[in-house]
Amino acid sequence: MDMRTRVNTALKQAMKDRAASRLATLRLINAAIKDKEIAARGDGEEIVIADDDVLAILSKMTKQRNESARAYEEGGRLDLAERELEEIAIIEEFLPKQLADSEVVEAVRAAVTQTGANSIRDMGKVMGALKAKYTGQMDFGKVGPLVKDQLCSGGDC
Repeated sequence: MDMRTRVNTALKQAMKDRAASRLATLRLINAAIKDKEIAARGDGEEIVIADDDVLAILSKMTKQRNESARAYEEGGRLDLAERELEEIAIIEEFLPKQLADSEVVEAVRAAVTQTGANSIRDMGKVMGALKAKYTGQMDFGKVGPLVKDQLCSGGDC
């Protein structure tokens, strides 16, 4: 079952269960997917985005909510922070299991070896390989420094 179908099935179930907060979050997910499809339209033809694109959307939504929750906590708005964390939990139901730190380090090493990268100039190739294989499974904001460290270990940075 593709991601869009899973989201729509969960949306229908939330309607049946009358789960208002879950329903609102699932509608936000659907709206983000539709926005991406509308943006991808070129010559008026219907385009259905792939699961990888949906995973990227969900990862971005999770990251945004984490930042918002942190800001709300710093501002003393714990009720809003809690709502953001609830939305994160719902969104993460559709994301694949996140890799552990040791698995991320091993994935970076494998990507560096696979791409034949040997300098910091090859960082884009390594990140592209990681994004192609591990979309939704790791935070690429945290992976960037790991890739840089791996490529700079030769001392040419």
